[in-house]
Amino acid sequence: MKYLAAYLLLLQGGNTAPSVSDIKEILETVGSEVEESRITSLLSSLEGKSIEEVIAEGSSKLASVPTGGSGAVAAAPGAAASTEEAAAEEKEEEAKEESDDDMGFGLFD
Repeated sequence: MKYLAAYLLLLQGGNTAPSVSDIKEILETVGSEVEESRITSLLSSLEGKSIEEVIAEGSSKLASVPTGGSGAVAAAPGAAASTEEAAAEEKEEEAKEESDDDMGFGLFD
């Protein structure tokens, strides 16, 4: 993902054809480890395509991804119990987060 992000940053900055060294340079400036083989793979998969085409293709693929509908979960045996447990854990975590929100400091103290 970081390789794609660096590629997109370079495109946004006006570099119409980012190279391996361009991407590597960006990632090294933030202290990230770089695998040139992954950059090469990314560039070869994007070769000959505009970024608009790639985004449109990805968007159509994402449209078919299920996004948490409850039908499949409810059909699974024992799903009700696991759903209740998950909800209880989530509520517990929220309560912990809420108590730490102000960290002892009020806005007008």
